[in-house]
Amino acid sequence: MASDRRAGRGRPQLPRGWRRLLARLPIALYRVGLGPLFGGRLLLLHHVGRSTGLDRRVVLEVVAHDRERGSWTLASGFGPKSAWYQNLRRTPTTTIQVGNRRHRVTAQFLSEDEGGEVMARYAPRHPRTARRLCAFMGFDVDGSVESYRDAGRRIPFVRLDSSPGRG
Repeated sequence: MASDRRAGRGRPQLPRGWRRLLARLPIALYRVGLGPLFGGRLLLLHHVGRSTGLDRRVVLEVVAHDRERGSWTLASGFGPKSAWYQNLRRTPTTTIQVGNRRHRVTAQFLSEDEGGEVMARYAPRHPRTARRLCAFMGFDVDGSVESYRDAGRRIPFVRLDSSPGRG
């Protein structure tokens, strides 16, 4: 199993217990108006449960932000089976909150090659985080741009493009 994780065939388990509470703490901070604490590094994604139709929320790291285009790129570290990722597949138009600003967005699911390029650009800007992220997901990287590009091809990436008007 550990060798499967290192080869990138396994995905990390979703957090449970106190780790889940800790992972969900940023949602509570957004709810009480403290979203600006995260700057542009984290955003609050609203998504519709594909089975329940209920409003769901998750705070995710922004891998890339294009101010000119009005887009934010996210990685699904738990793979394509993540609830938020599957929910966006079903209902790609939604709302995000960055700081105290809300944006209406539409999800665009990136190809493997596009994901590789995103990771190849991200890693030199955030070398420690990229190394830890890849290790967490079970990908061996040697620090080269090509190894990050290869890892990025196996990570599901989503670009959220601004829709006209705000959410």
